[in-house]
Amino acid sequence: MKILDQPEESAPPGSAISYAGLIEKIEILRSTLRWSSKLERPEIEKLLRQASSLRDEVMQLSHKERFVQAAGAEPKRVDQTPGARRQGLLERSFIFEGTFGDNPKLLEALEIAEKAAPTDLPVLIDGESGTGKELMAKVIHANGSRGDKPYISVNCGAIPDNLLESELFGHKKGAFTGASNDRKGKFESAHTGTIFLDEIGELPLTGQVKLLRVLEAHEIQRVGSDELIAVDTRIVAATNRNLRRFCEEGRFREDLFYRLSVIHLTLPPLRERRDEIPLLLAYFGDEAAATLKRRPVRMSPRLRDFLKNYDYPGNIRELRNVIYRLACLAADTADLEHLPLDIRPKSALSSAMNDAQAPGGGSIVATSLSEAKRTASDEAERAFLERGLQEVGGTVAELARRFEMNRSHLQMLLKKHGLHSKDFRAAAAQRDKEA
Repeated sequence: MKILDQPEESAPPGSAISYAGLIEKIEILRSTLRWSSKLERPEIEKLLRQASSLRDEVMQLSHKERFVQAAGAEPKRVDQTPGARRQGLLERSFIFEGTFGDNPKLLEALEIAEKAAPTDLPVLIDGESGTGKELMAKVIHANGSRGDKPYISVNCGAIPDNLLESELFGHKKGAFTGASNDRKGKFESAHTGTIFLDEIGELPLTGQVKLLRVLEAHEIQRVGSDELIAVDTRIVAATNRNLRRFCEEGRFREDLFYRLSVIHLTLPPLRERRDEIPLLLAYFGDEAAATLKRRPVRMSPRLRDFLKNYDYPGNIRELRNVIYRLACLAADTADLEHLPLDIRPKSALSSAMNDAQAPGGGSIVATSLSEAKRTASDEAERAFLERGLQEVGGTVAELARRFEMNRSHLQMLLKKHGLHSKDFRAAAAQRDKEA
């Protein structure tokens, strides 16, 4: 998804004091030009900088005045239907390209973002992986007074602990082995703009202390330097972790959590926003076609039905990747066979083989070699998972550790085969009781 450029509207009448100050500065600039018979290059450059600064002040004041007016005139949303709330967001000057439906939780998050964007308050966005947290951060940046200033994204979970301070705050030449030059950090690069701290829950405690100081003092110190550098940076952070629980467990500083979560919004998972799925299928279908330089792929009815009802543990990111896969692998029409193996539903023939045997005690025979391979693979996979669940007494976390698998991926496989861990836990409890 992209951020749209939207034309500026004319500023309505606003604060007399604010505008009086701007008018005074403009008159000083005009007087300088009027009474100067000749200007040298340094003076011209100084006047240009002053004019540019005035323009920025006018634009910021205009944006804030529009926001104040819109907030003051905004009707109460208590009686609004989700459709009306959605339409209201689209009709206001809220810059957001893409698709979203009528889910009340999502609309609430968008409305919070709309109100928070013109301010400089820190924002904390949480939600499952793939729900669009970075997109929301870009939306907040684009709708704020810093929209034309730098936007710097940092993945806190991808920075080694020993390089964290250098990455965020920069370093001086010779500060450590390999520091061959002075280097600006991410906060300096984001000066006057927005810094997006993704996966903030993965930040080690030492990094949390240093980040807290930046939030409190608005200044940083490069590694190996005694000089304090003032930074004016708006912070937007995101996490798929439960930071409140992390605070209780001592894994995240409580004072930092409250500093970051002045504005706190949550993005619901895609399985709770099913009305968006048809919109996203069309949106990403067109996007994939443009990227691959081909016509949008058609979907068979059974594939479309599956995609509408699938739970998407990877949320919007997973849906997008599936659509790109379909667009790449299918010729004209995509079907279930073009889905990834780990989410592909069992065919009717495979299901029948689970429940019935052919006359005479023989198994039903597949109609093709590929069908036979898929059937055998599914049967072996299901038997393997069943045996594992029995051995661990239905404890999914233990099974994931034993198989060295990602827990969410294991849950997805269990769902694919209709296996419920609670059934195995109950059976284990019954065996223990009988013993």
